[in-house]
Amino acid sequence: MTSDDDIELVYDKQCPVCDLYCRWIDVRDTDGQLMRVDARENSEVMDEITALGLDIDEGMVLKTGGELYYGSEAIHQLALRSSGKGFFNKLARMTFKSRGVANALYPLLKACRNLLLKILGRSRINNLDSPDNSRF
Repeated sequence: MTSDDDIELVYDKQCPVCDLYCRWIDVRDTDGQLMRVDARENSEVMDEITALGLDIDEGMVLKTGGELYYGSEAIHQLALRSSGKGFFNKLARMTFKSRGVANALYPLLKACRNLLLKILGRSRINNLDSPDNSRF
């Protein structure tokens, strides 16, 4: 259960790069507590994401203040809330605080994720239950 002040970051924990990024990223204390949610597990936020028709295989989701941010907008919003503590958080904030940079880089990051998961033999999450969409 989360409070209204919590920020939920929904991502694929089976992706080693996604998992590393999401474990290292942090938000300012004034923005609330960052809750990391594995998109492969059942949760209220995953039910909400699916009900909205958002394909979690195509982008991570950041939920804050009742708003859901998807894909490049999620990484941009996360950068705006970054604590800036340590090299990684400073780099992430500096890189993705620009919506244009986030929009430009996110498709490349997603393609790398998909390739990595294909190499590792992982399945898609397929939260929308699309036919013939279980493998990369």
